[in-house]
Amino acid sequence: MQFGKVLHPELVDFTLPKDHSDTLNTFVKKGRKSGQPNVYIGAARWSRADMKGFYPRGTKDDLAYYSRQFNAIEMNSTFYRIFSPEQFAKWRDRTPDDFKFFPKIPQEISHFKQLNNFQEPTDRFILAASELGDKLGTVFLQLKEQFAPNRFQLLQNFVEDWPTDLPLTVEVRHVDWFEDATVANELHNLLSARNTQFTLVDTPGRRDMLHMRLPNPSPFVRWVAAYHEVDYPRLDEWVERIAAWSEQGMEELHFFVHQKLEVDAPLLSAYFIERLNARMGWNLKVPNSPEGETPTLFD
Repeated sequence: MQFGKVLHPELVDFTLPKDHSDTLNTFVKKGRKSGQPNVYIGAARWSRADMKGFYPRGTKDDLAYYSRQFNAIEMNSTFYRIFSPEQFAKWRDRTPDDFKFFPKIPQEISHFKQLNNFQEPTDRFILAASELGDKLGTVFLQLKEQFAPNRFQLLQNFVEDWPTDLPLTVEVRHVDWFEDATVANELHNLLSARNTQFTLVDTPGRRDMLHMRLPNPSPFVRWVAAYHEVDYPRLDEWVERIAAWSEQGMEELHFFVHQKLEVDAPLLSAYFIERLNARMGWNLKVPNSPEGETPTLFD
């Protein structure tokens, strides 16, 4: 996820916008009434080639180890091809019972077809991904930056055709989805009616994608590192926002840490999880570091 990268992140105002008024309404009307929200935090890849320094020497199964340190993975690999049901079953069987996969809809559907004639490949993808069983989390649709609101009907057709028992989140990138109030309202109403989430993207160069308008009480956040020490106060601010959401009725949290290469994603994730545990009194597992503690990137 390289879009939005900036040369001087220290000059960017990373302050999180205030929540849209619809977000509180969503938590009140649809959210959790008691107990603790389910929290899923992870990286975008589990490959040893990407997660350098994360795996202990002698690790034989990257996914098996990763899934015992994190409880979730955002599966960018599914963007590039539709894997077989057998492959999804193998991934399922290599992970603990409480682990969840959050697969990305293949580019054949979202980018090549751009939601035209989507039914056949979408059915193949859903059939295969269903092999994950209870380990299948929210599926996410990411559209091209050129996919503008003039194609709203295509998006509506897709969202309305999507199975209601399979959680979906939608990420749009064209600026008009955020700058045109009429368009933004139409999109919110569509997603709210289908109990579909509107992905929040926190990336240095596209602050407009932090619309903070949630049609569903389970936020899906894709957080992109700035490769700078400012990343730590950025995560601190997210901890406070999540604390507020939890008090308001957040059902689940899905939070994924992104980098061009995932070298430091475990360190950033560990920092974030430790701060959440301290702030909320939660007992989320902190991913291991090679030294057995949680160092920072800029020590």
